[in-house]
Amino acid sequence: MTNFKVGIIGAGPSGLAMLRAFESEQKKGNPIPEIKCYEKQDNWGGMWNYTWRTGVGKYGEPLHGSMYKYLWSNGPKECLEFSDYSFTEHFGQSISSYPPREVLFDYIQGRIKKSKARDFIKFNTVARWVDYLYDKKQFRVIFDDLVNNETFEEYFDYLVVGTGHFSTPNLPYFKGIENFPGAVMHAHDFRGADQFIDKNILLIGSSYSAEDIAVQCYKHGAKSITISYRSNPIDTKWPKEIKEKPLVTHFENNTAYFKDGTTEDYDAVIFCTGYQHKLPFLPDELRLKTKNCLYPDQLYKGVIFNNNERLIYLGMQDQYYTFNMFDAQAWFARDYMLGRINLPELKLRTDDINLWKAEELATETGEDHVDFQTDYIKDILSYTDYPFLNLDKVAEMFKSWLKDKEENILNYRDKIYTSVVDGTEANIHHTPWMKEMDDSLERYLDETPVDEKELSKVNYY
Repeated sequence: MTNFKVGIIGAGPSGLAMLRAFESEQKKGNPIPEIKCYEKQDNWGGMWNYTWRTGVGKYGEPLHGSMYKYLWSNGPKECLEFSDYSFTEHFGQSISSYPPREVLFDYIQGRIKKSKARDFIKFNTVARWVDYLYDKKQFRVIFDDLVNNETFEEYFDYLVVGTGHFSTPNLPYFKGIENFPGAVMHAHDFRGADQFIDKNILLIGSSYSAEDIAVQCYKHGAKSITISYRSNPIDTKWPKEIKEKPLVTHFENNTAYFKDGTTEDYDAVIFCTGYQHKLPFLPDELRLKTKNCLYPDQLYKGVIFNNNERLIYLGMQDQYYTFNMFDAQAWFARDYMLGRINLPELKLRTDDINLWKAEELATETGEDHVDFQTDYIKDILSYTDYPFLNLDKVAEMFKSWLKDKEENILNYRDKIYTSVVDGTEANIHHTPWMKEMDDSLERYLDETPVDEKELSKVNYY
């Protein structure tokens, strides 16, 4: 049955994966349902659609993206490669394993530009509210056309939520922070390290964003960086300019007080305290409520909302895998909507969710987490015809990456890996990452290294 209508909210990597899954079906000569996708930004790419703006966008909407200048992949590109579109196919050459933001965005666009996906997307359009009409078994969605300042509604038989969950900052309060005289921001509003040259920076939180912003600020010339952790330190081999301290208790002007009784003065504070799953357009009975974890409650196979089988969520997990996991979820969702996957009854679905949650609870190390998410993707791929991806080898790369960072947080991006998609070994980038200050696509693909004298000045510790 294909005489139904699918609505997709968001044209980031998850929403685009959903469009590609249906296009893959169409290329085989099979009919697909009517599809409409809505994106509140003016271009696709979601988080990878970089903007210099902070706070709100052009039309006054809360800003979606958290990307910043000089952001480079913090994991090997070989771990996120699409199984049906390799980096070598896109660039026509071997590139390094850790590309910058602009290069990854170019790759994402490369695959989707080969399709007619843009025909299905209405940009500058934000979802305001969703109702589920039980008598019609349809969703009524109210949208705002931001350009024309008009409100309209659409009806869908299935609704796919692909909005991501790294947009709404989690911002805790510390007594006295309102009187801090320097810059105070969340990682969501961080747009580059240039403003922190020769500054003493305090990062609150010990997430991947704290790790990366600390290294970026060090690379671009901050005087010192302190990472204040709540539970556990990142505990890696930092250069002397970066240190970790227990959680801040309060502030007095520009002085931070820590749980260990020490104090220190700072020029800026950056909250690296994570994000909320914020879905304000959904009513209580349809809204996913979860903290950032590898297997959110309420989602059967991490995709189908357990209390409404016609509501689908993509990319709501904490992530080691990214683009290819979104693909796997989209292919599973597609085959479910096309009637190829029969859902068990509610109790059995709940039992399956609880089983996965219990397995996640038993994980302890980063390698455990990699194995858990690898098993999850294998599970949902077993239901679909998604092109083969050697997940065991990808998992090995993730584990090697974890060790690379432990050995040297400053040069792990200089390591290279081999694609499991087409067997291409990555090239060593022409310039060591710590010395590469230009993250543009043109500079990245330029084969000219920096001066040898400059290379000799690279100091990792």
